[in-house]
Parts: sequence; C-alpha cells; structure tokens
Amino acid sequence: MIDAIQKPNKQQIQAVAAIEAIVQPIDAWSAATLTQLLAQDSYHLLLAAESGVIKGYCLYQVLFEQAEILRIGTHPDYQRQGIASQLFSALHKTLFKNNVTQLMLEVRADNVAAIALYERQGFKTIHRRSGYYQQPNLPAVDALILQLEYG
Repeated sequence: MIDAIQKPNKQQIQAVAAIEAIVQPIDAWSAATLTQLLAQDSYHLLLAAESGVIKGYCLYQVLFEQAEILRIGTHPDYQRQGIASQLFSALHKTLFKNNVTQLMLEVRADNVAAIALYERQGFKTIHRRSGYYQQPNLPAVDALILQLEYG
C-alpha cells in the first residue's frame, strides 16, 4: 500500500530516517533534515507501508511543471519485492494529476541496480557530473542526471 503523505508524523519521519541510515550510510538524511524539508510546500513524501510498517519511501520536490526525486529507498528486508516500482507508479500518477511534465533524479554512476530500475521506468541519462561523489581514500564516482518526460 502506497500513501501520499502531506504531513507525516514524527514516527513516520523517524522510520524514513532509519531506512536512510541503512540504504544511504555515507550521507543519510536525518529526521531533523527530513522534517525541515517537509515543512516546505514543494516537498512531498510517498510511503510504502503495510500494517503500519514502512517498507520504503520516496521524497520528491515539485516546482511548477518539473519534479525531482531527492531520495528513494526500500528497507533491505523488503527489497526485490516491487516496492520501488510501486512507489514509482504512485509517483507517476500523482505527478500526472498535477500537470508535471518532467521528472529528474541523480544517481551514482556505479549504482547499477538503481540505474537499471530507473531505465525500466523510462528515465534517460541527460548529463554526467565527473567525479561528483568523493570520499576520503576512495576514487571519485560520477553522478548521472536522469530525466523522464511525461506526455
């Protein structure tokens, strides 16, 4: 079950932050950061939940006819069960209803599984940021900017 949450409660935000810490260990967004973003009208959250258990989430921003996925994640216990595809389906319907014509996201060039998912959703690479992701003692990784056109 996918819920579009206008005003997520503290527990929902904490659950998303906990998943973030697992799936984005290097640069996870905290509950405080998520709360600050979601206080703004342009930021929205989709939650994949069942029996009160949040399995995945999609945080996105809408500015006029454009939208950007800022974060999307599925708890490891529920990966490979179609949660991300369900989130995308709900997101596409929501954006279409709101006359959004373009959806963008950024992904690490070495995240092969995510890139495959995004390509199945119809995203195309429109730009590469060379050496964008940098960590001490590791080689830099490019960022790919992907875009999906509606209509």
